[in-house]
Amino acid sequence: MNEKTPFRRPATFKLDDPGVVVMDPEDSGRFARGTIQIVPEAEPAQLPVTVDTPLLPVRRGFRWGALFWGGIAGLVLLGTGLGVMNLIQDLFARNEGLGFLGLAFAIIAAVSLVVVTAREAIGLARLATIEKLHLRAAEVLASDDRAASRTIVADLLKLAHQTPQLARARSTLQSHTDDIIDGADMIRLAERELMAPLDEEARRLVSAAAQRVSVVTAVSPRAAIDVLFVFVSALRLIRQLARLYGGRPGTLGMISLMRRVIAHLAITGGMAASDSLIQQMLGHGIAAKLSQRLGEGVLNGLLTARLGLAAIDVTRPLPFNALPRPALADLAKDLLRKREEEE
Repeated sequence: MNEKTPFRRPATFKLDDPGVVVMDPEDSGRFARGTIQIVPEAEPAQLPVTVDTPLLPVRRGFRWGALFWGGIAGLVLLGTGLGVMNLIQDLFARNEGLGFLGLAFAIIAAVSLVVVTAREAIGLARLATIEKLHLRAAEVLASDDRAASRTIVADLLKLAHQTPQLARARSTLQSHTDDIIDGADMIRLAERELMAPLDEEARRLVSAAAQRVSVVTAVSPRAAIDVLFVFVSALRLIRQLARLYGGRPGTLGMISLMRRVIAHLAITGGMAASDSLIQQMLGHGIAAKLSQRLGEGVLNGLLTARLGLAAIDVTRPLPFNALPRPALADLAKDLLRKREEEE
C-alpha cells in the first residue's frame, strides 16, 4: 500500500449490491469514489508461462565428481598399460616367439578398443542429435519459424537416409521443401510422411514385446526368471525402438536411454496412469475370468507396454502433433484379446 492509496477499513458487502462492481485489473480506478471494486485474481492455469525458463536450475561451478572419475579412469588406463608392457617384456625375456605373440594380442586389443570407443561415441552423438531434433521441432511448432522448419526437415532426411522403407516418403517430403508452407505445417507434414510407417512398426514391436512378456511370466515357475526376462525384454525393446527411429545405441547409449525412459516415466506419472488403467480393466469382470498366473502375466505385459510407449516418446525425433500418440488402452485391448484367444 503506497502513499496515494488511502487506508480503508475492512467491511462486509453482498455481491448483488448495486455498489459492487467486478472489473478487470486494467479498468481499476474508473468508477466513482465509494464504489466497491472487485478485481478477481488470475487462475494458476491462466498465468503466463515462459517457455525459455528452465524447470530445473542450471548447475554451475566446478564439477569435482567428473574430475574424480576422470582421474580414476586415467590411473586405471596407466596401470593397465604398464601391466601390459611388463607382461610383453617378460614374454620377450622368456621366449622371442611368445613376446611377438603377446605384442600382437596387445595391438589387436588396442585397435578393438579404439573401434569400440568410436562406435560408442557415434551412437551417443546420434542419440543427442535425435534429442535435439525433438526439442527444435517442438520449438518450431510453437513459433512457426519457416526457416528453422526447413533446417529440421533437412536434418530429418539425413537421419532417415539409411532407412529403405522411407524412400518414397523421403522423396515426397523433399519435393515439398521449396513450397510456400508455414513452419509448423512443414513439421506436421514431415511427421505424417516420415513418422507414420515408423510409428506403426513401433506399435507392433511394443505389442509383440508385451504379449511375449505376458506369456512367459504367466508360465514361468520362478519369480527370478520373471524379473530377468522382463528386464531383458525391456532392454531389447528399447534398443529396437531406438534403431527404428534412427539411433544406433551402444552400451553407453543404452544406459543413457534407460535413464531417459525412467525419467520420462517419473515426470509423466506413467506408472501411476498404467496402474489405474490396469485396475479399471481388470476390475470389470476380467479378473474373474483369469487365473492368478494369467493375471500376473497380463499385468507384466501392460507394464512392459507402458515402458515401450515411454521409449517411443524418448527415441522419436519429432513430437506427436499431426499423428495420434499410441495409447496404452489400445495395447491393453490387444493383449487381453490375445489372452482370450489362447484360452
